[in-house]
Amino acid sequence: MDFNIFKNMVIARAEELGIAEYELYYQSSGSAMVKVYQHQIDQFSASEEGGACFRCIVNGKMGYASTEDLSAEQAAGIVERAADNALALESEESVFLNPGGMEYEDPGLKNYEIPATEALIAAALKTQSKLYETDPAVVDGSETRSVSESSRIAISNSKGLDLSYENNLTVVMTEAVVERQEEKANEYAFKLGRLDTIDPAALAKKAVSDALSKLGADVAPTGNYPVVFSPEAMSSLLNVFSSVFSSEAAQKGLSRLADKEGQIIAAEIVTLVDDPFHKDNPMPIHFDAEGSPTHRKNIIEKGALKTLLYNLKTAAVAGKKTTGNASKAGYDAPIGLRPFTMYLAGGDMSEEKLLKKAGNGVYITDLQGLHAGASPVTGDFSLQSAGFLIENGVKTTPVKGFTVAGNFYDMLQNITALADNVELSRALGMTAFGAPTTLVEGLSVAGK
Repeated sequence: MDFNIFKNMVIARAEELGIAEYELYYQSSGSAMVKVYQHQIDQFSASEEGGACFRCIVNGKMGYASTEDLSAEQAAGIVERAADNALALESEESVFLNPGGMEYEDPGLKNYEIPATEALIAAALKTQSKLYETDPAVVDGSETRSVSESSRIAISNSKGLDLSYENNLTVVMTEAVVERQEEKANEYAFKLGRLDTIDPAALAKKAVSDALSKLGADVAPTGNYPVVFSPEAMSSLLNVFSSVFSSEAAQKGLSRLADKEGQIIAAEIVTLVDDPFHKDNPMPIHFDAEGSPTHRKNIIEKGALKTLLYNLKTAAVAGKKTTGNASKAGYDAPIGLRPFTMYLAGGDMSEEKLLKKAGNGVYITDLQGLHAGASPVTGDFSLQSAGFLIENGVKTTPVKGFTVAGNFYDMLQNITALADNVELSRALGMTAFGAPTTLVEGLSVAGK
């Protein structure tokens, strides 16, 4: 059944039951993926999923019910189940629904048609061929994937809120495996956008070049010396530690940033931004999972913690306004929090000048064991790493098999330089993370 027909049935049933305050949240997605291995299609998959969640306020309590079946029977059923669930609740938590009539920024969507399966196959095959053509060191194990995704979100409620969002996304990802003198290395590269704007040769060249640069790696020496994180590596750290900026985590004692708003928590050169409309974010959206307007904000500004991220509930607890960062992992998930595009703002120097400032140290391009070796609660991390030595201000010998250790909260205060090359390197659903090349003092390197 069409969602709008389903929505009208839900509203009609809610009104029949005398439910004055309610909300209907709808989310759906579709995807197709082609994987190529040894110049042949190794895997193809396609999926469609989604559903609707109805929540209502009865006697001051919020009840929920959800379904993936958009039928007339379920339209009535989720209203009735949500009302019953509200009556059964004993908690005294405050509950909220957003009003309509709020102002929203234009997300600047430049949507395009999802490519046909044949086009996805052709893109993956061509990129895979370019991998092998780039260098004779490329060996089997290399693979390429092309993926298309579509998403739709809609929120309507009894207070006049009526919002919708649709977006399409295409990405080509390739992993190069290279071998020389019985030593192997691998690296991947990806590109988002219309298929006709993705250059298979350039994508393959980047993956192969980065993989080749790892060959001949030694173990970095043990010591405490300057550490430079590549944009990709620093983005990975932001990803794993992003929850420390959640007001929900702070209120539950899971972040050391509770009651720190307005205080200095980082070096003066550090500004951390959350921007749902960043030019490189493939999924810009103008409202959050509660229908609040989204907007750009500085989480850290010149070293000071300006704000944590809030939804309606956590904002009420703190006596603040929502920052428009409510999230739902799926249509039937509870309301949580997430950033949209969280990135460390760049500085005013090139990477070359930053490396000269570092002098002698290590340049980290790859971090492993992020979830097992990092604790957002304490901020401590100890991570297997790979990259290059920095000697006299220049990247030289590749290194691997060493551990970098420190504390995220301390690291924020020990950032001494930021390059001007901010890259969005990590994307998880509608969340992206980015950073420039970053110089940090005070970290421990354990190698040989």
